[in-house]
Amino acid sequence: MHSKIKTTQAKGKELIRVISPLITKAKKNDLATVRALAKILPPVALGKMLKEIGPKYQTRPGGYLRLTKINRRLQDGAEMCYVELV
Repeated sequence: MHSKIKTTQAKGKELIRVISPLITKAKKNDLATVRALAKILPPVALGKMLKEIGPKYQTRPGGYLRLTKINRRLQDGAEMCYVELV
């Protein structure tokens, strides 16, 4: 839903591993793809994925997300990062 989020590095790396294949599927935008994505994503996110994100990366072969490291969290020292769409 958001083009940039702040999270821990471990969650960010896992997020990239999960979201990148979904964006690759959204680039195709046929009935089978819509049904496959509908099983995973809520309706609002599905609409954004198919109407905005998929067409935006139509010519890009991969590397849709960027992980940018930032300072550690003060409470527990966890490594933080931004995950954003390129």
